[in-house]
Amino acid sequence: MAKIKLDLHDIFNKGRLIEVELNRVIAGAVEKRIPLVEIVSGKGSGQLKKHVLRFLDKPEIKRLYHRVEKDDKNFGRIFVHFRHRGDISL
Repeated sequence: MAKIKLDLHDIFNKGRLIEVELNRVIAGAVEKRIPLVEIVSGKGSGQLKKHVLRFLDKPEIKRLYHRVEKDDKNFGRIFVHFRHRGDISL
């Protein structure tokens, strides 16, 4: 299964750049019909993860993906699942 991975460790303190990168990977997944985006926010204080989840909850972003999964084995990782038009899910 193809996926896109975005590691936010290097830009954790650059709020605007974080949103630019999140927009880039979400748009890339939609354009290339990639079914999964993995976002690594790191464990830290949890503020970056909250920032990512707020971004993903925006209505204009939320309509682009199918569901968000918080990794239960790794607190600092989020999976964004896509069901692209024409995909068949059983």
